[in-house]
Amino acid sequence: FPPSVCDVYSGSEKYLLWVWHNRLYLYTAAALCFGLWFSLKMVLKKVRKSVPSDLVLWVQKSAEKNDRAEVHVSGVKIFYGSQTGTAKGFAAELSEEVKTLGIPSEVIDMKDYDPDDQLADECTSRTVCVFIVATYTDGRPTENAQWFCKWLEEASTDFRYGKTYLKGLRYAVLGLGNSAYVGHYNTVGKNVDKWLWMLSGVRIMTRGEGDCNVVKSRNGSVQDDFLAWKAHFLRRLQALARGDSGSRSSKSSCMKTDGADHEGEEPTLTNHSSEEELMETSSDEEQSDERTSGSVVDVEDLGNLMDSVKKSKVPETHQKVSSILLLFRKRKLWILYPRVCLRNMYSRVKSLFAGYKLIGSHSGVKLCRWTKSMLRGRGGCYKHTFYGIESHRCMETTPSLACANKCVFCWRHHTNPVGTEWLWKMDPAEKILEEAMEKHQNMIRQFKGVPGVLPERYQEGLAIKHCALSLVGEPIMYPEINTFLRLLHSQRISSFLVTNAQFPQEIRNLVPVTQLYVSVDASTKDSLKKIDRPLFKDFWPRFLDSLRALGEKRQRTVYRLTLVKAWNVEEMQSYSELIALGQPDFIEVKGVTYCGESSASTLTMANVPWHQEVVAFVRQLADMLPQYEIACEHEHSNCLLIAHTKFKVDGEWRTWIDYERFQELVEAHEASGGTRSFSALDYMSQTPHWALFGAQEQGFDPADTRFQRRNKTKDVSGC
Repeated sequence: FPPSVCDVYSGSEKYLLWVWHNRLYLYTAAALCFGLWFSLKMVLKKVRKSVPSDLVLWVQKSAEKNDRAEVHVSGVKIFYGSQTGTAKGFAAELSEEVKTLGIPSEVIDMKDYDPDDQLADECTSRTVCVFIVATYTDGRPTENAQWFCKWLEEASTDFRYGKTYLKGLRYAVLGLGNSAYVGHYNTVGKNVDKWLWMLSGVRIMTRGEGDCNVVKSRNGSVQDDFLAWKAHFLRRLQALARGDSGSRSSKSSCMKTDGADHEGEEPTLTNHSSEEELMETSSDEEQSDERTSGSVVDVEDLGNLMDSVKKSKVPETHQKVSSILLLFRKRKLWILYPRVCLRNMYSRVKSLFAGYKLIGSHSGVKLCRWTKSMLRGRGGCYKHTFYGIESHRCMETTPSLACANKCVFCWRHHTNPVGTEWLWKMDPAEKILEEAMEKHQNMIRQFKGVPGVLPERYQEGLAIKHCALSLVGEPIMYPEINTFLRLLHSQRISSFLVTNAQFPQEIRNLVPVTQLYVSVDASTKDSLKKIDRPLFKDFWPRFLDSLRALGEKRQRTVYRLTLVKAWNVEEMQSYSELIALGQPDFIEVKGVTYCGESSASTLTMANVPWHQEVVAFVRQLADMLPQYEIACEHEHSNCLLIAHTKFKVDGEWRTWIDYERFQELVEAHEASGGTRSFSALDYMSQTPHWALFGAQEQGFDPADTRFQRRNKTKDVSGC
């Protein structure tokens, strides 16, 4: 500024004038600074995103973890199965050794431990479980270990538990036996180890074997075998206590680790899955896609079965089975020698019939999970809620393992033959019933002394009162089904017969049954073909005629609807038309049961409707049926009952059955040569309040105690 101007302005005014004249440079500098700040901020943001949240949490908590010592082994539980006291003594000795390491130890008698209640808790308790088990007569467990082993075997093949039920359980097994018994040496130890592994248990070391045969014992005696195994176990336990997480349970490596010692049982697991893949047959359109996968064997496809047997590495007994099956590649030879083929086929896939007891050449019996539940006072099945059966006194059986459908949701998940006509040598009804009752009672007897089983329920369970002919297959195919039903009623056993609606004439020929079911799995021809995959080419006319035949029956009749989410829940109007066709007394609506992954089915847990969705469907369906209302609910089974209003007397539902009255009526019917008839209204009984729809109990009997399995979300129970 000129001197004259400088004299006019003050110092502050001069500064402002300078800023104004240099404003362009100041703006440029500010923009540059802002750009640098913004760029740096974006870079830091990207760096934060690239760091996993788990790592951030780990960094935040690392100081705390370093300040306190982490407990890797909270204790050791030593389970023993002993007959003469050897295993018990070893367990006590091992427990004392473990305590010297400063680790708590507990010795547990297997008969005093309830695996259904407690074993899953060991997965998260940082406990190491040791199983010292002896093999007794004929390769069976000792008396105190029978229930534990039976539960473990069933759980390992039961989809309701799942393959990861015991994930995180750290375990070691020592089996005691005598190698002089070649066929049964250390069977129990091998099986316990295998079953725990199948449920995703974590082996901490290779299974040990103690041999009472001093000639072949690795260390000279069973005592020395135990000492050698104990030393190995204690070293492994110390490593775990230090935080060594290495294990020998990886399913990709366990066979390499234990293959020599396990004498081939884990290759059996591999063969198990391959059998399931090789033994599937499919309906016409799906034949090329499913030839090598699934769960049922068609009469026409025994050649595939024979090939699968030949491919498996089995001893010469199974090779004989292969040569027999070779005879039945053609249909004619199947008809000539049906019994031999069925028996050998079932022998070949016996492991797939977990819990099934085969009877004769074409029948079977199995202990229902609800029978076990009610023996313990943990509630009955939906039939207990809807119709008043005593679940612990119910025998689940079938006189025909064969079926005419290949339903995609069949929860039985086993290998059974299919066919459209009876092709097998027939066993007499008397033999089937006698053996079914004997085998059922023997299975009940195994619960004697089991923890949690109520003594009074156990005694009642030995007296069979109900028979559910719904095990597997199509019981109405059995030519002597009427004789079988009469024999049941002569023993004062009620009958609940389920058919897949493909045999209308057989339905018409049936003698009175306590309750007759027809499975209505879809309401249109296309959806029925998709879901049931029937073998009959005229399946739809047969289906409709079966519903008409059901409507001609005077005794109690039931439609059983299975809802498959995204498959058949949108066919409301068609369902109402089918109900009008058969006019059933009751309509059971149940959400589909998820039975695990299978290449024979595309169903997933996403297809299992929640209970609220089933309730919404039932409400809509009931609104479309003028003579029906919702009567009962069994929330545990995801099932509701719609009943005809004729069973609502004076405002009270009478869906329960007067079983003694039914036996009197059927006895009079038989005595009159079939001329004296009776109807469903003649043996109805009042439904208790807790079983009604809308009750707080939601179908759970308040006389029992509710039990919830851990990690359970959607119900996957079958009945």
